[in-house]
Amino acid sequence: MKFAWIDIRTVSAEQREAVVDAAIHARVDAIVDSDPERLATLPNTVKRVLAPGVKAEGADDLIVLREIADLDGLGTLEARHRGGEQDTAALVDVVDDPTLKLACEAARELPYTVVRFKDPTKIPLEIVIAAADSSPGQLICEAADLEEAQIIVDVLEKGSEGVLIAPKTANDVFAVVEMLRTKTPDLNLSKLTVQSIEHLGLGDRVCIDTCTHFEKDEGMLVGSYSHGFVLCVSETHPLPYMPTRPFRINAGALHSYVLGADNRTNYLSELKAGSAVLAVGADGRTRRIVVGRIKLESRPLLGIKAVSEEGVEVNLIVQDDWHVRVLGPGAAVLNTTELKKGDQLLGYVATDKRHVGWPVGEFCVEK
Repeated sequence: MKFAWIDIRTVSAEQREAVVDAAIHARVDAIVDSDPERLATLPNTVKRVLAPGVKAEGADDLIVLREIADLDGLGTLEARHRGGEQDTAALVDVVDDPTLKLACEAARELPYTVVRFKDPTKIPLEIVIAAADSSPGQLICEAADLEEAQIIVDVLEKGSEGVLIAPKTANDVFAVVEMLRTKTPDLNLSKLTVQSIEHLGLGDRVCIDTCTHFEKDEGMLVGSYSHGFVLCVSETHPLPYMPTRPFRINAGALHSYVLGADNRTNYLSELKAGSAVLAVGADGRTRRIVVGRIKLESRPLLGIKAVSEEGVEVNLIVQDDWHVRVLGPGAAVLNTTELKKGDQLLGYVATDKRHVGWPVGEFCVEK
């Protein structure tokens, strides 16, 4: 999980107590303030960071954030760290190439480096993240708001370890913590045994073109029923007569469910450019990805009926063509038109029924 440093210097007096309580309750990593006496009242469950420009005498129990603008300033902090200071922390304002190099060096050498960027481009952050990649220290990037914080943690698919943000209310604190916590959980995939395949005739099928390059053992979980899904593989694997499209899932008929984050489903017909979906690996790992385009076209359809080891029936309707593929155990790539009774697929069995995609505890029969 990424972590948050909450800066309370600009929080209004009316909101400050609620913001601090929220930060402690949400277990943020640190609270930043310019008042050492106020920081001293905070519990030891949160790091207490003294903002730059404040006299640091008697602040032995605080992390003192010191602003540096050149290599001499960095050398002073490095000497403090070598002298035994465990929590040496630097703030670097990145405004040009020399200060960018300074930020990279600080991130490599110090326990904590906070970076603040003058320009909106995230390329300098990419450079600092890359420079600090093998460093044991922690890189914290200042964000103006929640939207920028989300961009920061996604940079280079890794982001900085921490985000420094000044909230206005307690709700902002909870929102940033929830945003940083968001991680798609692994799934326990099931072995499904094919019962039959059937040529169904013409219908509408959906291809999902994403903004992501799939791995060879990745796909999406798609099914006709909300309780059972088959792992449809991407077009990462070579095909005769056409180039690979490693961003595409030939997913299924437009009525089908696709499993997304937060245990929610969407109909394939609902997806559009910008929708969030879930990529799933043959080992059950997942990640959030973004739809770039949906292609809905009329094609001959093929129905696949399968059953889990627990006896749960699963159904998938896909385009009736040899090049449409699903994954089997061991990430085996299987052409759907060549499936036969007894073949094994990978899938996911859910116990939830659904209402507008959300799991609900109600009676519902799908067949």
